[in-house]
Amino acid sequence: MYRNECSFEGYSAAILMKETAKIRKLITRRGTLEMLIPLCCSMKPVRHKEFRQLLKGFSSKTLARRLKELEYGGILHRQAYNEIPPRVEYTLTPKGQELVESIINLLQWMRKWSYSKS
Repeated sequence: MYRNECSFEGYSAAILMKETAKIRKLITRRGTLEMLIPLCCSMKPVRHKEFRQLLKGFSSKTLARRLKELEYGGILHRQAYNEIPPRVEYTLTPKGQELVESIINLLQWMRKWSYSKS
C-alpha cells in the first residue's frame, strides 16, 4: 500500500532540482545507458573493441568522448595495457555500480507501472 511519506523531508527543493539536472545531464547523453549495460551484465571488463561492436551508429570519436566523460565522472575505471595492438578495458567503479543498480530499480518501477491505469 502506498504511504504518503517523503524520504527527502527537510531537503531543499532547489538543491534537489540542481542535483537532478546533473544526473539528467549524465545519464541522458546519447549512448551513456547503452555503455553501462554491457558493464553491468558481466563481471569481466569490457574492451573498447566490444563497445564498438555493440554501439553501432556511434563514431569512434563520440564513443571515446563518452567513455572519457564516464571515466572523469567516476562511473568507469579505464585500464590501458602497454601492448601491441593496444588493449583498453573498462569496469564499473563502486559509484558506477550504484548508478546501474539505481537505473535497474527505475526500470523495474517503469515495468510495474507501465500497464497500470493509475
